[in-house]
Amino acid sequence: MQHSPDGRTDGGATALQPGFLASVFRDLGADGPEDGPEDGRSAADGPGTETAADVAAHGRAAALTHHRTLTVRAEHDRLADLLRRAALPVSAMDFESQLRRYEPRPYPAGEAEADDAGAEPRWAAYAPAHPAAADPDEGPARRLLDSGYQRELAQARLTHQRALREWHTRRAEAANSGEAEARRAHEEAEQVRARAVGEYNDSLEECRRAYRLAEPAAVESLMERALAAAETATQDLPAPCRAVFRPLTRTAVLDLDLPPLDLVPSLTGYRLAPDGEVDPVPRPPADRATDYLRLVARLALRALQAADAVDTDEVLAGVVLNGWLREPGATTALCLVSVDADRDALARTRLLPPAAPYEEHDGEGIYADAEQDEALVRLRQLGAAVTPDPYAYVSVEPAAAAGATVPSAADLSANEFAHLVRELLTRGGLTQWSVRLRGPAGLVATGEGEAGSALPGRWVVWASRAAEPVCEEEIRTLAEAVREESADRGLRLTTGRFAEPALDLVAEESHQHIHLVDGDGMRELTRTQLGLLLGAAG
Repeated sequence: MQHSPDGRTDGGATALQPGFLASVFRDLGADGPEDGPEDGRSAADGPGTETAADVAAHGRAAALTHHRTLTVRAEHDRLADLLRRAALPVSAMDFESQLRRYEPRPYPAGEAEADDAGAEPRWAAYAPAHPAAADPDEGPARRLLDSGYQRELAQARLTHQRALREWHTRRAEAANSGEAEARRAHEEAEQVRARAVGEYNDSLEECRRAYRLAEPAAVESLMERALAAAETATQDLPAPCRAVFRPLTRTAVLDLDLPPLDLVPSLTGYRLAPDGEVDPVPRPPADRATDYLRLVARLALRALQAADAVDTDEVLAGVVLNGWLREPGATTALCLVSVDADRDALARTRLLPPAAPYEEHDGEGIYADAEQDEALVRLRQLGAAVTPDPYAYVSVEPAAAAGATVPSAADLSANEFAHLVRELLTRGGLTQWSVRLRGPAGLVATGEGEAGSALPGRWVVWASRAAEPVCEEEIRTLAEAVREESADRGLRLTTGRFAEPALDLVAEESHQHIHLVDGDGMRELTRTQLGLLLGAAG
């Protein structure tokens, strides 16, 4: 920059260049042109040069862009923190961990209070006055030999000693009384503590006995305490989970409320457009959906782990989890994830990902592809149904319904139905159970019963819960399976009914080794074999 002889800058170099740096220099107090037109232009400004007001507006827009981008980044950081905390392992809330132990507290040693005894008697309060001198030249020792004074002095000493003995007696009595009272109060407090601990442990043992007997109230209470304890790491993210226990199949059905969709940032930031407008930069919809599903997967795995960890007595045969999105104003909730896992699957699965899976890789930051996210991979290994796009409100079919007090076969999950069929036939004597095929509608399995049991020999079992009547062709297919398996008999079980041609076929001699059980028969078996009720299909 060149300067004029009088120390002022040359007129051709006084105007600041337009842009963000110019606005910064102005904010720092940079001098503009001292002389010029009233509209802020310098004498050398051309028709296309920005005014000072334009530069200031540009600077304000740039600062606003920066501030809004920082706000979006804070939302991303919060999501990363939630993903980290939602993956923390949960503590087992089984009965052993809830037991309380009484440890007696010793009586605190120390001097007892003796304020009630009063102040210690002082000799000065009892000493007689010295006798007056009869002769001014008589010394003090001479006056002390006065017989009257000596009698008074002896009497005062006796009175003082008696008062001192009484004071010590009162002090000892007060000390003994205070210490005894304090010890008695301490012992009573300890007895109250010990009794409270004992009563709590007794009630907990009662709950444990009820849990082992698979009483629904006891199982549900323990489950919900464990699920609530699992939420402590993310108390700022409400995701309540309710539990319903079905003794019929020894399955816990968990209903998990999913976080709102707007929890995941929809923007990557903001940018300043050439015209000075602050424009949002949206994220790709697929990335946003993936991030939401990553969070959902961690919440679902955490709930499954809590239910699995608390069941140390192995009451549960399986767990069904449905994740529901309840949008404000919506009439119905959407099921975005559903898991139907038996005990063996839960035991084989490491439910939660490693503690720190969020390091940056190749500029991806905390975000990874859905196919590579460990939590989603593990959830799908459990056979979970997951929505492809939560923001399009695409729902999945719940694996099981938890509403009915007495569930019907349609309310059960695939694992529950398979467990119920196996339990019924095992009670009838069919052992060495082996499932060959299983799907949402039913299963095909083999089993063997000992001689003399209700189901002797080798069997092929085909159980289904389809609404349509079982036709003749299915009976023929079962007969072929019996021959292929070298079995003795076949059992066709359905929660519905059999068509007339099917009933006629099993009456023939060639198919008399095929036995049929319809819906009414299955409900009767459930009542007699298990002592529980199975509802009729709606």
